[in-house]
Amino acid sequence: MTTETIAPKKAYATRSADAQGWFWGTGRRKTAVARVRVKSGNGEFLVNERPMEEFFVEDRDRKAILNVLDKTAQKGKINVRVTCTGGGFTGQAGAVIMGLGRALLCYDANLESMLREHNFLTRDAREVERKKPGQSGARRRFQFSKR
Repeated sequence: MTTETIAPKKAYATRSADAQGWFWGTGRRKTAVARVRVKSGNGEFLVNERPMEEFFVEDRDRKAILNVLDKTAQKGKINVRVTCTGGGFTGQAGAVIMGLGRALLCYDANLESMLREHNFLTRDAREVERKKPGQSGARRRFQFSKR
């Protein structure tokens, strides 16, 4: 009997930049997926080819995303490009936070402890619970009539 070693998944920290110098990271939250690219620059932040302030209209979503750059002291030093699909605005913001954390980890591996400390690399596993048959929702039962 032979023992084979299974190759571990490629860690985000070991990924290098692509041909144009972009570092990639993918984030997910609920049904939203965000593909985030970062590289050295002047602080430009585009989401689906639009400025972040225009795409994320909720102030709390913008603050949560910029919190990643503030905590890692990268605000104004890097350009960020994001492609978001699926979900709602808050779910997409959560996906961007995770994707940005992973992309920053590729950009600078020294940021890992800071990113982990603030949970920017942690996947929020909460999903919508499915509707069950014989009920009006996931947990809500139909109205009960004794007679």
